[in-house]
This record gives sequence, structure tokens and C-alpha cells, in this order.
Amino acid sequence: MELFWDLHMVTAAGKALGIMLDPWRLFILFSGVVIGLIFAILPGIGGLAGTALLLPFTFDMDPYTAFAFLLGLGSVIATGDTIPAIVFGVPGGAGSAATVLDGFPLAKKGEAGRALSAAYTASLMGGLFGALLLALSIPVLRPVMLYIGSPELLSFAVFGMSMVAALSGSAPLRGLAASCFGIMIAMVGSDPQTGTLRWTFDTLYLWDGMPIVPVALGLFALPELADLFISRTAIASHTVTDVRKGQLQGMKDVFQNWWLVLRCSWLGAALGAVPGIGASIIDWVAYGHALKTEKGAEATFGKGDIRGVIASESSNNAKEGGSLVPTIAFGVPGSASMAILLGAFLIHGLVPGPDMLTKNLDVTYSMVWSVALANVLGAGICYAFSPQFAKLSTLRYTLILPPVLAIVYLGAFEGQRQWGDLYALLFFGVVGWTMKQLKWPRPPLVLGFVLGDLIERYLFISVERYGAEWLTRPVVMAMFALAILGLARPFMREVRGSGGFVGMLSGFGRVHFPREAWFTVFFIGVVGTLLYISMDWNYDAKIIPVIVGTGAVVFAVISLMNQTMRGHDAVVHGGDAIVQQAQKSLHMDIQAEGQDHMSAKEIGLRGIIFFGWLLAYMGSMALVGVLITTLVFIISFMRIEGKEPWKITLTMAISVVVITWALFDQLLTIPWPPTILGDLFPALKEIIPSL
Repeated sequence: MELFWDLHMVTAAGKALGIMLDPWRLFILFSGVVIGLIFAILPGIGGLAGTALLLPFTFDMDPYTAFAFLLGLGSVIATGDTIPAIVFGVPGGAGSAATVLDGFPLAKKGEAGRALSAAYTASLMGGLFGALLLALSIPVLRPVMLYIGSPELLSFAVFGMSMVAALSGSAPLRGLAASCFGIMIAMVGSDPQTGTLRWTFDTLYLWDGMPIVPVALGLFALPELADLFISRTAIASHTVTDVRKGQLQGMKDVFQNWWLVLRCSWLGAALGAVPGIGASIIDWVAYGHALKTEKGAEATFGKGDIRGVIASESSNNAKEGGSLVPTIAFGVPGSASMAILLGAFLIHGLVPGPDMLTKNLDVTYSMVWSVALANVLGAGICYAFSPQFAKLSTLRYTLILPPVLAIVYLGAFEGQRQWGDLYALLFFGVVGWTMKQLKWPRPPLVLGFVLGDLIERYLFISVERYGAEWLTRPVVMAMFALAILGLARPFMREVRGSGGFVGMLSGFGRVHFPREAWFTVFFIGVVGTLLYISMDWNYDAKIIPVIVGTGAVVFAVISLMNQTMRGHDAVVHGGDAIVQQAQKSLHMDIQAEGQDHMSAKEIGLRGIIFFGWLLAYMGSMALVGVLITTLVFIISFMRIEGKEPWKITLTMAISVVVITWALFDQLLTIPWPPTILGDLFPALKEIIPSL
């Protein structure tokens, strides 16, 4: 019987390959790949909007062609959104945020070609590995998937949170405080257990919680653009190395780190197969894993280490094959885009489950081949255009900032398509820039945000269904043990470096207040206020927020004591040279370059001017709409800030407006933010669409 099943699988796989090599289907697959790369390059748009857009076009296609079209798009999103992450420091989607940490510093060093090449190669290998996992695991994974329940999902989420310690670098207390604050942000909205409105401040926008897109773009995109404005230089402060040579070096880097690629691909594919985990944390988990396991990583990650790019990119592309597993085998979507893909199953009369493993096995394997071929095509296209992408990093900041800012604003509006998305973008932009300037690690905040809701939900379900017995399940015990080990490791290193617990609890001096300490005081005040508000909630609604908020305050208070009562030149009395070097390492974040010669006052003033431009942009959007605002903003910014020639200025402004109108109004048909002028004069909406 097993031999028959193996022959049946091989026959179905061969038949599916022959079907997919049909020239017309290859053309459709190629079209999906190209569309996917375009959507990936635009920050905030991503595969979800693209898959939803293409779904109606598959009505008249056969199942093989339809899934080739849709999977061609979805499989290259993680490859394409690498481009803005590395070249501009702007994550194309939540799944590429970790790539920014080392990819953008490499671009600043003039090695954008190397970083892009390594990312494409790692994505290709990760995608192929994900497809291979899908091909091999579907027949045997059913018992495993049926075993996984809410306790196991909770343990996976807790293990993901243990990466906070690794992603905090030399500031573990600040990292833990930031991650707790991220969990609190994730709990904003209507409590799923009791319906209690938590921290909504009588704002309808917050009832459904905070969307990930404006949070991610605010924390990681706007701060990099702000620093580019402050330093007033090109992204690449060094001469760009030969791009073709850089491409070869990037490929060599990936093959030299093949074991890292394999491990992170395993992580990405395995986590992608777990419903509810999502792409937002997979790259962070892989990045944290590489940080903890690669030799010397703690001293170089976040400063332009190619291994950081390889780890995040090999994992986030492998997840696509993994997320197809529960979608095909059980009809349980492994991601939001897979939920839309289920619509294609219904359109073409296919039922996820046993039929996809027996009667429709050739359709299943056509999906495997679609993922594999799409990754090859996507990587090939990206390689071909890498020289052009790399050269973008050499452009003046006045040519880069205006169009990127316009796209970031429209991408953020994709969150819930409300004005609240834009307010959230600006708020988290200020928070992210402040954290970056004051050496607070931002990755833990994002990790806490994307995992907070999962932890609370699965905890309540596990307790309600299993009582205390869920703690004794083998997978739960193993994952909790790994999580505790991951959290304890940096603290034990800190203890060793401080001469033991006695050394940590002594050595305090006179109180002084550096500027970083004032932000910590402000942080404690904000969290304390949120805790005070939560006191009136239902017990079930407040228990987790109170625990997490209390933890945030405790970690922040201890950090404040270290900041204000320990001298900056304190001597480490114990520990070896490696420990002392690790203590001096920078927090796990991108360093602001080109500002060493500037005073804090000058940096702050230019930061205020930058965010003043953003406020003016939003005010104009509220008055006259996106298209007119984009035109006026680009012209004003380029002429005032850089005194760019009128020919270049007008060409840039008109091109961005036309592309924005064609893509968002004609192709995606996304509703524009409502405007004051449009409300006063409805007839004008027929003339100017964005009103």
C-alpha cells in the first residue's frame, strides 16, 4: 500500500509538472510574479491586497492556471518587499521589518548590491525549501496538525516572545519593557472574552484594535526617513561598490552560510504551517535564532551583518509553502492571503481535505510547482534589476524622500482605510524615532504587538478547556523550557559581567538624569496611566493587561535606576573579555549615521521640521485630498529643501501623481481618505477622484 501511495505521488507530481510547463500557464504564472513584485515594492500594500485583486480574474481559468496566477503573486511578495527594506530602510511589509536591521546599514556602506543579492538567493532557497516541505509533508502531517491545540499554539507564541531578549542587545530591561508595551497595544479594542472596550478612548477606530501596517511603517519607515532628512545626505554615505561584483559576493555569502539558511528555512516553513502565527513574527524569530546561535553575531548584528539578511529572508519566503499545508489539508488558512485562496477553492469546486490528497493530488502538486517556479522567476527578475535598485541609494535625499513618503502614507491607509491609520502612522513614527535616538530597541515592541493578542487568546482557551493540565503537555513543556532558557541567557551574562548578583545590586552612585532617563520616566507615566484606566474593567478583561503593564513598569523602573544611579564609566569587576565586549555592544537596532558632528539640539530641531512636513502633508490631505497634496508636497519639498531644478521637480511630482492615481484609483480601486473640500462640494469629486 505504501509503495502504491509513493508511486501515486510521483505520478501525480510528474503530471502536475507537465501541466505547469504549458507555455500559457507559464505566462500566467509569470504575470502573477510580476504583479506580486510590484505590490511588494510598495510599502504597506503586500500580497493580501494583490491576492484579493486577482481573485475575480480567475473565474474563467482552470484550477491549475488559477492557482498558478494567485500563488505566483503570493510566493514572491517576501522577495520583492526586500527591495525597499534594504534600499530605503522602509519595510515593504511587516514580514520584512527584520531585514531592515542589517540590510539598510549595508546599503549605507555602499553594499546594496551584495545585500539584495544575498536576500534574493536566501529567499529563493527558502521558497524552494518551503515548496519541498509542502510536497513531502502533506500526506504525513495530518496526525501532527490534529494534535496541535491551543496550548501548543500558546507555547509557540511564548517561545516567540523569548526572542525579545536576543533582539534587545545590550539593553534587555528596555527590551522587555518595550515588548510589554507592545503587548498592551495589541490588547487595545474590544476584549474577545467579555466585550469590554480597552483603551479605546471613545474612538471608534480603536474598537477593532490597532492594525499592523501603520504600526510597522511608523516604527521602522518614518524614523529612517527622518534620519535621512536630518543628515541631509544620500542613503549610501560611502561609494557604491561594483553592483555585479556585489551580486556575486551576496550569492557566495548565502552558500557559505548554507546551514543558517537551512535552519531558518525550517523555522519559516514550520511556523508558517501553524495557523495564526503569521508572517509578522516569523522573520523576527529567525533573526533572533541567528543572533543567538551565530558566532560573534551579538557584536555585528544590526550594523550591517549579511547573516542577518540571510536569516530573515530565508525564513519569510519558506513560510508560503508551510502556510499552504493547513490550507490544503484541513481548509484552515495559515495566513490572511491563504484565507482568500480558499475562495479560489470554492470558485473551482475544490474541497480542502482528504480529496486534495487523493482525487485531486495533481492539483495539489501543481501548487507545489507553482510556488517553486514562482520563486525561481521572481529571483531571476530581481537579479536582473538589482543594479538599478542599488543605484537608488546614491540619490540625493530630496529626490528620495518625497515619493517614498507619499507611498508610505498610502500604504499605511491600507490598515483599516480610515483616517485613524494616518494618525497611528504619525504617532508611531514619533515613538519609533525617539526610541531610536535614545537607544531603546524597537524590534521587541513589534514582536510584543504581533504576539500579544495570540498569547491572551490561547491562554484563555487553554485554561477554559484544559484547566491546569495543559501545562503538562510535552510540546508545551519543551517550548516553555526553551523560552525560559532564551530569556535567562542575557541576564546571566549580565550577572557574570557585573561580578555576580552582589555586583549588580551595588555600585550605585549619585543620581544624575541623562536625556535617556527622561524618556524612561515618560514611559513609566504612560504605562501607569493605562494601568489606572484598566482598574475599572471586568476581571477577565483586565487580568492580562494588568500583569503585563506591571511587568513593563518594573522593568522600566529598574532600567531607570541603572540610568540615573550608575556612572557611565563604571568599571566591570568580573567576567571575561567576551562578556565585557558584549556589554558594550549597541542595542539591536539601526544606527543613525551622519549625525556624529551634530548637537542634540540641532538633531531635535531638524526632527521637528521633518515631522512638521508630515503634519502639513496630513493637513493638506484632509483639506484637498491625496493627489493634489502629493503634487504640492513634492514640489514644495524639493524646491525648499534642496532647490532642485524645476525640470526635475515637475517631472518627479507629475510622475508620482499619475502612478498613484493609476494604481490606487484605477487598478486597486481603494477609497481615498475623506476630505473637507469633498464634503463641502460633492460635485468636485467627479472631477478630482481623491476628494
